[in-house]
Amino acid sequence: MDYDAVIVGGGHNGLVAAAYLARAGRSVLVLERRAEIGGAAVSFRAFPGVDVRLSRYSYLVSLLPKRIIAELGLDVQLRRRRMSSYTPVGGGGLLVDTGDGARTEASFRAVTGSTKDYAAWQRFYTSAGRVAEATFDSLTERLPSRAELRRRIGDDAAWEMFFERPVGETLRELFEDDVVRGVVLTDGLIGTFASADDEVLRQNRCLLYHLIGNGTGDWDVPVGGMGAVTDALADAARRAGASLVTSAEVLSVTPDGEVRYLDGDVERVVVGGHVLANVAPRVLARLLGEEPGEPPEGAQLKVNMVLRRLPRLRDSTVDPRDAFGGTFHVNESFAQLETAYREAAAGRVPSVPPCEIYCHSLTDPSILGPGEQAAGVQTLTLFGLHMPARLFEADNAGARAEALRATLASLDSVLDEPIEDCLLLDAEGKPCVEAKTPLDLEAELGLPRGHIFHRDLSWPYGEDEAVGKWGVETGDERVLLCGAGAVRGGGVSGIPGRNAAMAVLGR
Repeated sequence: MDYDAVIVGGGHNGLVAAAYLARAGRSVLVLERRAEIGGAAVSFRAFPGVDVRLSRYSYLVSLLPKRIIAELGLDVQLRRRRMSSYTPVGGGGLLVDTGDGARTEASFRAVTGSTKDYAAWQRFYTSAGRVAEATFDSLTERLPSRAELRRRIGDDAAWEMFFERPVGETLRELFEDDVVRGVVLTDGLIGTFASADDEVLRQNRCLLYHLIGNGTGDWDVPVGGMGAVTDALADAARRAGASLVTSAEVLSVTPDGEVRYLDGDVERVVVGGHVLANVAPRVLARLLGEEPGEPPEGAQLKVNMVLRRLPRLRDSTVDPRDAFGGTFHVNESFAQLETAYREAAAGRVPSVPPCEIYCHSLTDPSILGPGEQAAGVQTLTLFGLHMPARLFEADNAGARAEALRATLASLDSVLDEPIEDCLLLDAEGKPCVEAKTPLDLEAELGLPRGHIFHRDLSWPYGEDEAVGKWGVETGDERVLLCGAGAVRGGGVSGIPGRNAAMAVLGR
């Protein structure tokens, strides 16, 4: 046997698994198809002559447990954003300032005409906090049963709200204002193509994972960019003795642990006591020679921008640094989100694409070069909702251009000036803006139809024979999932990587 464990895919979850296993004295080989380690959690200088390290695919961190950081001794700094969100509304906007409740309450009153929705907002997130506190630590334990998790949460009303009924029903009952409803709903639609009333509750599962990170639901900025997180993980794995090989495309896997891969132009074969698949379940099925079944569908447009300066707002009462210091919501009222979903489901780019924006450089200017910092340059990373892969199948390049135009026009509709006027020009005189469709993410990262969670997110509990297991098991004893497609996968968390390592070490 060549290695105790062969890990297919060098994204952050694979590196977490490698570090744990190597620290436990196991021999570990990580095979990564791309030329660099990190998968979707990487930083790039995306524009010629512009010294800015953008977090190109994944942006923020919430689900990475402090437990993993401590156990692996990671040199990772996550910085809290004081501003939770800002949502332009007419000539004003809704500002959620986590450091100033009175300011937030006043903003609710200005937008909605009363403080009823602010009180409802507090009740909703108090319930979410109880669910988060009871649920998060269980993600790095063996799978509880549904009944056990419900007992841990100990709040029947909160259980029903998040686990039993479509979140759309809850939001209509709790909040009077359509914008407030939409601000809450967006966390249920990141990377998830669903209506607020989807009876399968895809949106509820997505909302849940966006609200439970480290028991608080806070979304933090990784200092140095997302690449700093995977650099720290790669260093931990190497220090422990794991071998990391890049430009190594895995061709096949067998149930008895044989892995065939290309090392440059040379085909090689290794055997692992266990094979840990840090790839989508659909990709693993193909490697095993099995029928992969129906593919999932990613549903987002990712846009990276570098600006000369932040754009002006129509709301003169709010500093743009505050507005862009958290999540900047664009045309994401409840009604706008539902309209965009229906249009996209019918095969059309939404007429007013909803999206949200993060400005990494306001919280962490270290990603900017000295010249860019001195010039006041800022980054914007935009996540467009309800942009499913089906919209780009006939003509990816043409549909990408159409979706980008529509999305930037949507952004312009809530600003006091066109965003194009604020874009920095690169060394070739081109605006610093790039867009990635679901099909681009499939081509670049191997995500099936661009699904950023590899497949629909799962509930954080086990059913039947899965109770008491780690949520990483497959039909083959020696083959385990260790990526986002595992139970309790999704996001930059490292949780499925750790759980797969614990499953191996417990055997």
